[in-house]
Amino acid sequence: MIFTAPMIRRSSQGFPRAADQALQRFLQSTLTPPLNRLSEASASASAAFTATQDEHATTLQLDVPGVSREQLQLRLEGAQVHLTSVEGAPRKVQRSWELDHEIDAAASSAKLEHGVLTLRLAKLAPVDKAQTLSIE
Repeated sequence: MIFTAPMIRRSSQGFPRAADQALQRFLQSTLTPPLNRLSEASASASAAFTATQDEHATTLQLDVPGVSREQLQLRLEGAQVHLTSVEGAPRKVQRSWELDHEIDAAASSAKLEHGVLTLRLAKLAPVDKAQTLSIE
């Protein structure tokens, strides 16, 4: 197998052709590390997914055309989100993100509409573990 640096061809107007854009998105998604970190300071955006954050939740939007909700599995572990497709799905989907906050699964939601998966991942409120002792 031969690995070469991807070349970018430009059309006469200075815009990449549709096939070149698709190839660039594919190469970016396969060459990036599987675990993406999201920071609170900035909203991340790429061809593969878009992330925005407010004081209550983080919202991830990602394109998964041709895949139904039954063919996707979503797993939440602490501050990590894992999205995979089941065997037999028309496309292979395998993405993971690590958020800067713990996720409240009961207050979170996932919606697949027109090939766009929208995850609203609510922040878990910190629990006060302080206890009081009575003085005798």
